[in-house]
Amino acid sequence: MSTNPAVPRIKRRVLLASSAGAAAAASGIGVWAAQHAGAEEADPADLGAAQNGPVGWASQNGGVTGGSEEVSVSNASDFLAAIGEGGLIVRLTGSISISGMNDVASDTTIVGASGSRITGGGIDVSGQSNVIVTNLVFDDWDDDAVNVQESSTNIWIHHNTFGVGYDGCVDVKRGSDFVTVAWNRFDGHDKNMLLGHSDDNGSQDEGHLRVTYHHNFFNGTNQRNPRVRFGEQVHVFNNYYKDVGSYGIATTMDAGVIVEANYFENTEDPTHIGEGDSADGRLVAFDNVLDGSGEILTNGSVDTSLPYAYSADPADRIPGIVEGGAGAS
Repeated sequence: MSTNPAVPRIKRRVLLASSAGAAAAASGIGVWAAQHAGAEEADPADLGAAQNGPVGWASQNGGVTGGSEEVSVSNASDFLAAIGEGGLIVRLTGSISISGMNDVASDTTIVGASGSRITGGGIDVSGQSNVIVTNLVFDDWDDDAVNVQESSTNIWIHHNTFGVGYDGCVDVKRGSDFVTVAWNRFDGHDKNMLLGHSDDNGSQDEGHLRVTYHHNFFNGTNQRNPRVRFGEQVHVFNNYYKDVGSYGIATTMDAGVIVEANYFENTEDPTHIGEGDSADGRLVAFDNVLDGSGEILTNGSVDTSLPYAYSADPADRIPGIVEGGAGAS
């Protein structure tokens, strides 16, 4: 129980308890899959509080459940107090403005009610575990929108919408591990997503940085979708790349990236091997669709025997599936 009087309390709730559609939505499959599972459409604002967990690397190492007791907040001070407490499902209603990077505690779900929006600053998951961030709009942040660092584990970031801010939309770095980034929409940002802090951080990053990116919509973003260092079996599948400027995915510093069943539309450079001063990484690709796009560059080998179950959608269906289901409600 909370001992922080600044955090409002409401009774515990059980969300998305049953039905095929609810289970699909809770697993990060999204509204499209919930509809096609023969169930009523799930409320996207309830997705982060569900207990079924993500697809991909965040399902390993014990999985992700987030918080267990719900509080509702509608202003910046209550929001920041609640996300730093731990053990809570923090439900944001409305729009708030924050600044800088703000700490998120372990065992926390941050979920936006429909239309919820965060501007000005971002959230920092640093040295924490078991965190869900879902159904929020981030815009005009002054550092990163979402930063995962310092050996944080089991993080699930899904069904959010990111506009344009200063630095990364979703950066994962400094030895963090077991992360899934899924069903998010990224609109027009430049340096979109970094995986791996810097070229000289291998001692902390090697053997970690296992991240799955799936069913994200990269809509007119420019680069780092993602830019990968050191991570092994980084899995990039069923994403929709549309009008991407500089490049889609970069693999560097001997990272091993699996690029599977994505749809690249009007993207001149779907992949880069090496980037800037960073040494080359490895990349394997299969079952992707290139629509008005350049060649997918590959290099070396990557073990594609992943430890988790997943089902990739056919790449030629990805624009309809992802554009219709990615992002916040």
